[in-house]
Amino acid sequence: MKRLMLVMFCLGLPLLAQLPRGFYPWWDSPVAKDLNLTDDQNRQIREIVKEYRSKLIDQRASVEKAEVELQDIFNEDNFDQRRGNEAIERLIAARGDITRSFSQMSLRLRAILTPDQYHELMRRRPNMQPGNLMRELQKRNQNGPRPGGARQPRPERAPQQ
Repeated sequence: MKRLMLVMFCLGLPLLAQLPRGFYPWWDSPVAKDLNLTDDQNRQIREIVKEYRSKLIDQRASVEKAEVELQDIFNEDNFDQRRGNEAIERLIAARGDITRSFSQMSLRLRAILTPDQYHELMRRRPNMQPGNLMRELQKRNQNGPRPGGARQPRPERAPQQ
């Protein structure tokens, strides 16, 4: 029974790595072109994204590291409950940090948009069903560098078992 619960938990971990509902990189999508942003709005958006980019990359790396550490603990033959709980707390903290930063950045970006632009953005956001956003982001990452900036390398992840 314990083994079954462990397997179910491990299979559910990728679902937890998704961004909070409603968050997606709209500023780097075709939707942004359809919002009729002014040159000043585009400049402000680029500045804000640039300000947060390094922090978000580091925080995403921390989340991935915490996920791998937790997976390694689950895969150990001599499972240690205490170490597992500590790894879970590190993962929770890492996810909280990245959620906070992305939310703060999103709030600043929202302040740049007019009410009409914001409503159009919400109307055009991608389907937020579990997994759709992550598939879209993975597809974009596989398509090479994006206009306006080079694609950031992602840390290696341990293969899922």
